[in-house]
Amino acid sequence: MVEEKKDRINNNPGLPPIQQNRPALSWESKVKKKVRAPSCLGMFRPVMGQCCHQCTPDSLGKKLGQNSFLGFRNLLSINETQTRYRGWLVRRVCCILFVSGCKVYGSPVSDRLKRVGQSNRVREVLGATHKAPEGEDSQGQLSLLSPFLPLISTCISPGLIRFLSWVMLKMFASVFGSIQVNKNHLPALDRAAQEGSPLVYVYVRQSALDCALIPLVLFCHSLRVPYTVCPLHIKSSFLRSILQKVGVVLLPSSAATELEAEMHPLYSAVMTSLVRELLHEGQALSVGVSAESGHGGQWLARIRQLIKEGSVPDVSLVPVGISYDCVTTTDVKVGLHSVLQWLLSLLWKKPVGSVMIHIAQPFSLKEMCESGRCRVDEWLPLQDLLLPVVLNNRADCVFGNRRMSWLLPAFRSAPEPEEKSRSDRDLNVAIVLHLIYSAASCTAVMSTSLVSSLLLYKHSKGVSTSVLCRDVAWLLEELFFRNRDVGFGGTLPEIVHYSLCLLAPHLVIAAMPLGKDPIVVPRPSFSSIIHLSLQAQKVTHAFILEAVGACAVSAMLCEVVFSGASSRVRTDGAKGEEVRGDMEFDVVLGQSELTEKALQLCHLLPPGMMPPCQSAQSFALDAVDSLVRCGILVMEEIPRDVPICDFWKKEGTLTWATSDDPYHSDSDCEEPDLCSYKISQPRQCPEMLFFFCRMLAGHLRALCWTTAALDGMDSPLAEAEFLSQIHSHLRDTANQKKRHYESCSEEAAHTAVRALIDLGVLLQKRETGGIFLGVSPLFQLSENRQKLQRFISQYLYN
Repeated sequence: MVEEKKDRINNNPGLPPIQQNRPALSWESKVKKKVRAPSCLGMFRPVMGQCCHQCTPDSLGKKLGQNSFLGFRNLLSINETQTRYRGWLVRRVCCILFVSGCKVYGSPVSDRLKRVGQSNRVREVLGATHKAPEGEDSQGQLSLLSPFLPLISTCISPGLIRFLSWVMLKMFASVFGSIQVNKNHLPALDRAAQEGSPLVYVYVRQSALDCALIPLVLFCHSLRVPYTVCPLHIKSSFLRSILQKVGVVLLPSSAATELEAEMHPLYSAVMTSLVRELLHEGQALSVGVSAESGHGGQWLARIRQLIKEGSVPDVSLVPVGISYDCVTTTDVKVGLHSVLQWLLSLLWKKPVGSVMIHIAQPFSLKEMCESGRCRVDEWLPLQDLLLPVVLNNRADCVFGNRRMSWLLPAFRSAPEPEEKSRSDRDLNVAIVLHLIYSAASCTAVMSTSLVSSLLLYKHSKGVSTSVLCRDVAWLLEELFFRNRDVGFGGTLPEIVHYSLCLLAPHLVIAAMPLGKDPIVVPRPSFSSIIHLSLQAQKVTHAFILEAVGACAVSAMLCEVVFSGASSRVRTDGAKGEEVRGDMEFDVVLGQSELTEKALQLCHLLPPGMMPPCQSAQSFALDAVDSLVRCGILVMEEIPRDVPICDFWKKEGTLTWATSDDPYHSDSDCEEPDLCSYKISQPRQCPEMLFFFCRMLAGHLRALCWTTAALDGMDSPLAEAEFLSQIHSHLRDTANQKKRHYESCSEEAAHTAVRALIDLGVLLQKRETGGIFLGVSPLFQLSENRQKLQRFISQYLYN
């Protein structure tokens, strides 16, 4: 960690303070005048991006460039000091000189088509799909690869790379105020490349700009520019030819989506062979994965298959976290006309926001797979984990982790896999999950994310700027405590003022008279709430332990309320206190029941929220402990004269004994050190508890509304039509209630439907027209749907 000055947040030469280059409005000047920064804020900069100590300890031991903080670099700030020349003319053409001086590793195609066509994998598929007639040579079969010839011929032209990098630097300078790069792990990338292990950069898909930012960062640091897997559908042949000469692997021109491309019988075999040839050449790859649909994971599965076969010795995986001040939206279908129109609009556009890029420490994929540390033997279907609890057939949980096989979509119909094939598939899914979590963990939290989360989850009815600044300071220190970095610098008034300026279209800001603080209220519209919710997701990821623990506490408090006012509460045999009608927090919560509630909620979390190498039981225990650390819960001892029947002891989770005890018996753990918790009484504690509860409320509410929508659904329906109807229902429900718009986004609808499929509420059927979804016979009964709604809604505190 690097010590910082006390009067600024993240004061670093590579990360300049936030600058304001336009005249301030009335409310803006009041923000700057009324707010004072705290005396001590952001004293340390966390070290982010270290690889997993459990799955890849050998890679973790290679700490290169982490003993000293190397600072940040703004890619858009290019001056004559970054060239070999000096002078008046150099200052005006320094960007061209800088680009011409960067090192580029060329990649000629040579005989790649022949090598791909002669690979055993492609020849087997060709032999199965096309039986060559008598006398036809191999050239005839190679002609079947003609639709994939442009993809196989993708190369890296040094001259074109330099030109497009110069264009992108100029273009991004019109879009963003700065593009900051954390330089801490760049020496490790150089070292890994020198050791001969190809690098594979993995990021979570947010925007089409991600595909351009990563190669630009590596080019500006004279590292090998990777071949970039781009899932965009580009029709223009001119754009396709240019992109394919700078290492962009596009979809086939005949396929509009990844699903259509993967359905082709030759596509998977050709792409696997292409990846093999690129890795043999020592080329780097850049792959984006989607936590919503799982697309992108098939490329990681191909790489692992090559390592398993021995075709490739090993690769180094590098998670990359990219943060935007503003949520960027790009069209999936890119054409020449739309690109030219967008570039023309940049001439009148002022740069808004900034980008922060964290490149994590590389780790060995072979070590992760073959060491046996990344275990998937406890993975179970979600319906086995939760359905008995939901339908009240069993009171306790089944221990295990949720299987998310859909993160690696089966694009083509295949027979039921054997047990070994299922284990391999689960390991591939675990790799995808691990990289999604690692990329999200090394993503910096932007100032707009802090303000958005506070406005959504704590001050949804409005807040004064002085209170907002106080809460930003508190939330910032909590982020640093959890080893999360931020992507901004400057004093607290500058940061809050900058965030409010960027979020102004989505806020209602009232300038109060007589020198009072301006009031900030989220704009109650669908687009505004969705924008704030997307920004706040990074804060939710950082506080996921506290959010799960707070929702578990909320569920137990709901049970207390429904049990009746002025009654004695007994939890785990511990004597509770009086619960008055006004619901004071003078309640004793047992450790086992509280942890059980947290464990059940863990299974409903979206992918990427918890590391797959950690068991759900351990995560639930950490969630409860996190509430103790932040002061929401206070631990109490349970009197020994109270009869205790502990859930966790019954399951054998926390039982142990010394191995050298000759008189070992099952009675060694008859009296475990159990404890109970009480909610602390300080005035701000309930407010903090509800703040953490609201972080998961959008996801849980979407699940409840989706379950309610099944009453009037005609099923089975095609998957796309089913998702469209669910999304429409969520929007209609939010519009009717005039709130909770964060629960009706497309992502929320997709995640909710996927959770119901895993729960067994919805059944998938593969038919000729595609995949159809229908309600299972068990949940066609309204009673069972109501039980599921009650189970989910118990975690909503209100």
